[in-house]
Amino acid sequence: MQRSAVRPSPVFFGILALAVVGGLLAAFSNPETTRDPMLIAGVFILVVAGWAVSLTLHEFGHAFVAYKGGDTSVASKGYLNLDVRHYTDPVLSLVLPLILLAIGGIPLPGGAVWINRWALRSRAVSTWVSLAGPLSNLLFGVLLTLAVAYIPMTVGLAIGLSYLALLQVFAFVLNILPVPGLDGFGAIEPYLSPQTREFAAKVRPWAPLALFALLFAVPTVGGAFQDLSSFVYEAIGGSRDAAYLGQITFMFWRH
Repeated sequence: MQRSAVRPSPVFFGILALAVVGGLLAAFSNPETTRDPMLIAGVFILVVAGWAVSLTLHEFGHAFVAYKGGDTSVASKGYLNLDVRHYTDPVLSLVLPLILLAIGGIPLPGGAVWINRWALRSRAVSTWVSLAGPLSNLLFGVLLTLAVAYIPMTVGLAIGLSYLALLQVFAFVLNILPVPGLDGFGAIEPYLSPQTREFAAKVRPWAPLALFALLFAVPTVGGAFQDLSSFVYEAIGGSRDAAYLGQITFMFWRH
């Protein structure tokens, strides 16, 4: 792959810088209370900007694996520039997921990259293209969790990063579900019968919406999903208590 194919955009670096600013505010805040204005501002900015970074990396992961797997058209579409504006409509891809994250605390998939599946070299490559997005969330969550566990930091920064890490695991668990329209289904779709793929194409537009409605409207379903995500998060070394403190600080309007 040519070095020039991947060119991170100033937009990506700007969002990353905003996350750093949020981290600094959280780090130098008063950890004695979750009502400290600097702590609230820091955690909120860190989580929102950090989630925007993860959305970008998620879609970039799809595009990068597709590029390596034969679909070079993703380069001309700007998908390799880590610019969230190229991942479909910025409102539907970034703003809406961030609003729903703030309201419900459940991270929803954001953007999408359009892959020419016919250009990919094999069904296995197509599967890895689909898995690349959620695996990027999982890797990001693991790295954040390890950072909190092994790098000395203040309480404010630790709870912000812990909640952001938990959200990454949430996103991984959600996206890996074998539901048409989600990456988990995309991973197995190349191996399904033509009849099954045809049916999936018909339900793909509304199947994720039905799932999201269940997560928000049915406490048992939403609770089971959060318990599973928390189990995975703790399995990779995360602290549920630290993530909970980060969540209540982030969602300050609920308290």
